[in-house]
Amino acid sequence: MLLLYTHTVTPRLEYIVDFIGRELFDEPIEVTSSRAGYNASTQPRINYSAQAFSENEFFIKHTDLLFEKGITSQNIQCFEVNGNKAFFETSGDFPFDIFAAAFYLLSRYEEYHPHEKDMYGRYAHTNSLAFREGFLHLPLVNIWLDDFRKALQQKFPQLRFKGKNFKCILSYDIDMAYSYRHKGFKRTVGGFAKSLKQGNWQQMKTRWLVLRGKQKDPFDCFEWLDALHLYCRLKPYYFFLVARKQLGYDKNTPLDVRQFKSLIEYYAASYKVGLHPSWQCGDDASLFQQELEWMEEVTDRAIIHSRQHYLRFTLPKTYRQILNLGIQKEFSMGYGTINGFRASACSSFYWYDLEKEDATTLMIFPFCFMDANAYYEQKYTPEQAYAELLQFYEAVKKVNGVLITIWHNSILGTDADFKGWREMFELFMKETVYWDAYCD
Repeated sequence: MLLLYTHTVTPRLEYIVDFIGRELFDEPIEVTSSRAGYNASTQPRINYSAQAFSENEFFIKHTDLLFEKGITSQNIQCFEVNGNKAFFETSGDFPFDIFAAAFYLLSRYEEYHPHEKDMYGRYAHTNSLAFREGFLHLPLVNIWLDDFRKALQQKFPQLRFKGKNFKCILSYDIDMAYSYRHKGFKRTVGGFAKSLKQGNWQQMKTRWLVLRGKQKDPFDCFEWLDALHLYCRLKPYYFFLVARKQLGYDKNTPLDVRQFKSLIEYYAASYKVGLHPSWQCGDDASLFQQELEWMEEVTDRAIIHSRQHYLRFTLPKTYRQILNLGIQKEFSMGYGTINGFRASACSSFYWYDLEKEDATTLMIFPFCFMDANAYYEQKYTPEQAYAELLQFYEAVKKVNGVLITIWHNSILGTDADFKGWREMFELFMKETVYWDAYCD
């Protein structure tokens, strides 16, 4: 197997070596600070230090990031390697310190610095190195790993690398299961009044027909989605918003509605379901526990998946909270204002708590495309969104990564505001996803 030497073994180095080892090999990379043991070894070796020892090694001259503690200002100067951006330029058998650069992006180091926030109080994508340097649309860490693998293989032809396959994972945020049904008397009357004030007679008619059972609710596309999943041999993830109080951005179906509970029970029995912590959770951490307990009671199983409503999270606060509640897999890593790779990766990775210098057990699943971003933020037509989606699809497939996308039943339903999006999704499923279906 592969042996890596460094003068000092740090938590940061162990973390990123573990990640790279899991991505490239079936066995972990061994790390040592023993110069004598390293020199005596006959296995393929990486020398990650200040100077080369011999020609029979893969030498990367280290930079300082992985040997520091705390969060300091980093001088990031990007340059091109094989047509892609890189930073932390150094000398040796690889043109940059891939360990430090990958750690910087995966740990979200830049998000711990003072930064501008967007209108929802989230880390603004315009702060990020990926946006400023023009690689937000790429899973850059995975591209680097592909280059690294080729360089290692050239140096050590006897090395055996892990075989990886491209995977496509669909996920859905159920913010509002229904547009008109099960709203309660007050919200229903308020909806009619709003439509009347706006002169939206078609909406009033549709609401009336739905409430009388003459027409299907425009957000109720669940059976249609099930049929597509069956056709494509897919098992997606469903994240349900279950705020006890319907306030502000939390407009979910009331929790006492039997049909809503039945919907959650059905999907918990068929697919993987997760908690979609409400906006209110961001202001009152005690609500996390309440919503999680309600979901577990309804589904009769432990809930270990989560994605924050409106992707509202702050590092390290939010991740610590959900980790303490027993959440094991988190799906919020992406922006709520633009599509792309927030952590520049299309592989899952453990969250590293920079303030505690601790590699946690919380696994992060980054997404790169969300229909709501394309529609509300980027103002794309279905055709433009489809083109962007295919670009992400091909970029991830090229590196045998995991493509995670987010969809909403409200956008994929029959609401006239989203005309064409349902058809775009069906085309994507039948003409693209079908051929690379991944059933988790």
